Amino acid sequence: MKYRYYICDVFTETRFGGNQLAVLPKADGLTPDQMQQITREFNFSETAFVFPAKAGHTRHVRIFTPASEIPFAGHPNVGTAFVLATIGEFGEIDSPHTIIFEEEAGLVSVSIHAAEGKIVSCELAAPQALSLGKTVEPELVASAVSVNRDDIVTDTHDPQVCSVGLPFVFTELRDRAALERARINISGFEALRDLGVNPQLYLYTRVGESEPDGHGFDIRARMFAPLSGVAEDPATGSANCTLGGLLADYEQVTSGMFSWRIAQGVEMGRPSTLIARAEKKDGVVTGMWIGGASVLVSEGTIYLD
Repeated sequence: MKYRYYICDVFTETRFGGNQLAVLPKADGLTPDQMQQITREFNFSETAFVFPAKAGHTRHVRIFTPASEIPFAGHPNVGTAFVLATIGEFGEIDSPHTIIFEEEAGLVSVSIHAAEGKIVSCELAAPQALSLGKTVEPELVASAVSVNRDDIVTDTHDPQVCSVGLPFVFTELRDRAALERARINISGFEALRDLGVNPQLYLYTRVGESEPDGHGFDIRARMFAPLSGVAEDPATGSANCTLGGLLADYEQVTSGMFSWRIAQGVEMGRPSTLIARAEKKDGVVTGMWIGGASVLVSEGTIYLD
């Protein structure tokens, strides 16, 4: 048997930036073991497999990391929507065009925006409400990512497990210098795991208005998940979507729409741009979105015995 695949870079307008994604638009017949093998062959942070819808929506999508299947992820949804739209699976796109993917975490709505016959961006809505979980001792996070305890800022929140479908530990650092120094200390990640904390660590710092090279960004971020087979991720849509909800939750105002322009992947040489949005009504975060551009890189065929 043979299966067509497409590779795109997500959350970038430039090839060889952003986050790599392989998409198999017609994955019917593949077993979970085969999907895991194919994912390891690509060795990207995630690979997406597309099936006919089970519940009457647009498509059913399964997402794998090199280590395992996961219930939801951001850049695979944005990239899969981009690939399917680009190859004509949805016909001519009248912007905006909304599709719905069925996934383990729930229904994922993605808005596709086109201009002059090209797909210019896709934005997903979080499939679950914001979940604020346990806090983590700053010293444990500092050890895992090789920074000092005083590099961690707790004015807004302690390091905290949060999720809109996939959990991460969110930690604010005091400046870009601390963010750039972060390095994996595998024993620190194992210590978090042994305490029952999902050791996917998302680090961020706020970009000050006075920074001359801020390039219009509000946030700089990095994400490390070595125990999930991803040493560092250049653009983590699900985490950045969650961050929008987390920051909105801590905003002093009770209602409003908030947005952030986020840079990730810079330290890896794969710069990414993500736009996070969150809505808050009467003190409750009611919606979160993450979006950005994608670019097609290559296509080919996988042969299976």
